[in-house]
Amino acid sequence: MKIALLGYGKMGKTIEEIALNRGHEIVLKIEEDIDTYEINKMEIDVAIDFSVPKAAFKNITTCFENNIPVVCGTTGWLDDYEKAVDICKKEDSAFIYASNFSVGVNLFFELNKKLAKMMNGMDDYAVEIEEIHHTQKQDAPSGTAISLAQQVIAENDKKNNWQLDHAAADEIAIKAKRIEDVPGTHTVSYKSKIDSIEIMHTANSREGFALGAVIAAEWLKDKQGVFTMQDVLSSQF
Repeated sequence: MKIALLGYGKMGKTIEEIALNRGHEIVLKIEEDIDTYEINKMEIDVAIDFSVPKAAFKNITTCFENNIPVVCGTTGWLDDYEKAVDICKKEDSAFIYASNFSVGVNLFFELNKKLAKMMNGMDDYAVEIEEIHHTQKQDAPSGTAISLAQQVIAENDKKNNWQLDHAAADEIAIKAKRIEDVPGTHTVSYKSKIDSIEIMHTANSREGFALGAVIAAEWLKDKQGVFTMQDVLSSQF
């Protein structure tokens, strides 16, 4: 499979290593504006975008317009997500966006939804989310933390939004910390006066995120439509 890497930072380099080990070919590595490349003249099976928020929408939609499916793990650009989906459908392309491609995190998502459903109505417990990432991460809170909050909100009758750091009674507070060389830790906690319940996922390296993105790219090749990581995993397990 011929892969274009949109964004070639630490994550891009890890994705490259895993993709090569799985027998794929990296035909393009983009660090700057995608407009400087004539991708319409290149043979690309799938693009994997781990760029930066300001570049993601342009990267993704340019690929759609050139019949290139996209796997995207860039966070911080989701105000334009629905526009990207519309362009994907218009161009009969294919798209997977995930706030986190790690298989372990996606299992954690399912656990979070189950616990949130169980805790709905337990008014003595206050829910809070904490995320810790490396100091180079540009957005806060993380996309994964936002996904966790949205999952809790979907199951909780008394929560309708999230806020960074401080939240009202009908909101979920997300605490974001930045510490050198931390790939990613997410904790969802429910605390009352008498006890606390916590679930946590800790990434030990970037390899889990990168492997999941490559698996998603392998799955997306030759497909049309808008999919999720749950679609990918349901075919794997």
